[in-house]
Formats: sequence, structure tokens, C-alpha cells
Amino acid sequence: MKIKVLSAIVGAALLTGFAGAQQLNGAGATFPNPIYSKWFSEYSASHPGVTINYQSVGSGAGIRQAGDGIVDFGATDGPMTDEQMNSAKVKLFHIPTVMGAVVPTYNLPGIGELKFSGDIIADIYLGKITNWKDGRIAAINPGVNLPDHQILPVYRSDGSGTTYIWTDFLSKSSTDFQSRIGKATSVRWTVGIGQKGNEGIAGMVRNSPYSFGYVELIYALQNKMNFGTVKNPAGKFVKASPETVSAAAAGAAKSMPNDFRVSITNAPGADSYPVSSFTWLLIPTKSADPKKGEILRDFLKWMIEHGESEAVGLSYAPLPTSVAMKVSGAINYLK
Repeated sequence: MKIKVLSAIVGAALLTGFAGAQQLNGAGATFPNPIYSKWFSEYSASHPGVTINYQSVGSGAGIRQAGDGIVDFGATDGPMTDEQMNSAKVKLFHIPTVMGAVVPTYNLPGIGELKFSGDIIADIYLGKITNWKDGRIAAINPGVNLPDHQILPVYRSDGSGTTYIWTDFLSKSSTDFQSRIGKATSVRWTVGIGQKGNEGIAGMVRNSPYSFGYVELIYALQNKMNFGTVKNPAGKFVKASPETVSAAAAGAAKSMPNDFRVSITNAPGADSYPVSSFTWLLIPTKSADPKKGEILRDFLKWMIEHGESEAVGLSYAPLPTSVAMKVSGAINYLK
């Protein structure tokens, strides 16, 4: 209780330094947009004069705009490469915020939950598996009356952290996928149709019978879409949830690098959902406007102390305690 009271006093003291109206602009990942929208609204409501505007335009755009100094901060679901970090005009630091899951979603009238494995999903996007009645899909879904109909793969056409997570997982599942498509926020797909944003894929799959795509868990839930379980390295078909995402992060949390750039796809553990990931805010190590830098630091502290408790309600997983403590320490080095 003393810590919370002290935090409130410090927060109030900081607010007195936010002279005049301040608007911060951010851009990036669609994956965390639902929770970021909630957080930024709540923070602004409790900090009069501060407005945080966030544009959900995809991780690729977020990396570019933050790196060029067009926005005050960015957001990404795929960590920046060393090359991207070295070439950025504004030096950025990755701050993990929550964890989420990317799920395989599909539109098959009359059929509920299906099972998938990484190699099968990879071959759908490589054009090797083209029909829902394919023997390999049928083999892991016994008793399901799969339709004899062509699969319509749907993918992200924009630079996307969701695509990074998806292709990171598929590259670990299939050497052929790794060599022909690989992992990145934007890749050259061999089959299918592209859509912009998690919202675009969700809309396309929802309105297109026999389609197959990938979206962040909350988009599947909000749109009442079918999504499948995915086979993890332990051989178990696991459904995405905050609990199974937390299980995937358990190992990574123990050896989190100082720059927080880490992959938790295909994590070990019987209960781990294999297409899980952290998502990050990209914060300038030194803000061009000191007042905005002060607000960003204060927001990040607010996020750790208040925002994390709201993650599960929106189907994200909160940061593991050990990671949250490490993030709290890192915030102090931002200027």
C-alpha cells in the first residue's frame, strides 16, 4: 500500500511538470491495438492535458515512422533487426508491454474447432496443400467431415508483426518454408490473397467460405471466428489463451536479454501455445522533446503498475513478474 501511495504522489508531482496541453503521436502494430486504445484512453483521462494518439498501421510502418522521428513512439510485434536499429535516425529501445497469440482461423460452414500442425500450415502457404479434404489435415482431425473444396489462404499485405510471429513459427516448423519464404514483417507469399491489418484478414476470412488465415487472438474472439488448436513441440494440440501464452513465456522470462528482443514461438512445455509472442513499444532512448520524453516514461510506469492487470480481460497475457521488474529498471534509463 505504501508503494502505491508513493507512486501516486510521484505521479502527481510529475503531472505538475507537464505544462500545457501535450499530444503524443504513436503508430505501429495492429496486434496490441485493442489494449493500447484502452490504456491510452485511461491514461489521458487520469492525466489532464495529455493526449496519446495511436494509429494502428502495422509493425512495419511503426518501425519506419518511429525510426525516422515522424512519430513520438512506435509499436511492433516483430523485434527490429540489427540492421534496422543501426540505420534508424532515432535510436529506439524495445519495451515489452503484453504477450499475445496468433491463431489459425478459417471459414468452414458447419465445422467447429480443428487441429493444425506447423508443417501443415506451412504447406498450405507454400501451395502444397490446396484442398480441405487433404489426407494430412484429415489424419489429425479424425471424424470431421472436411469439405472437398479448395483452400483460400489469406495473408497480411502490409508490413506486419503478426506476420513476423506467424512466419517465425512456420520457419521453425518447416525448412522448406524457411528457405522459400522465411521470417519477416513482410514476405513474398507464393499463394493466396493479401489483406491489410488484423482487421482486414478477419473480415476477409469471416466473409469468405473455405478461407484460411491468421489473426491475433482477440480479433478472432471479437469477430466470433473459428480458430484452431496448434501442435506444440511436446506433441500436444494447444488452444490459445492468456494461460497457454504465459506458459510459452515462462522459459524466455528467465533469460530475457537486456534489449528485450526475444522469440517465444515453439517454446518448450506441454502447456505452451506455440505461436505466442511479446509485443513491444519502440521508445526513443532520448526524446527530441524532453516534456514528451517525461510523459512517455510516466506512461510506461503507469502501464507496469496499472495497465498489466487489464491484459487478461482483453485476451492478452500480462508480462511475467520478472520481466515487469526488469522493464521498470530499464525505464529509468530513457531520457
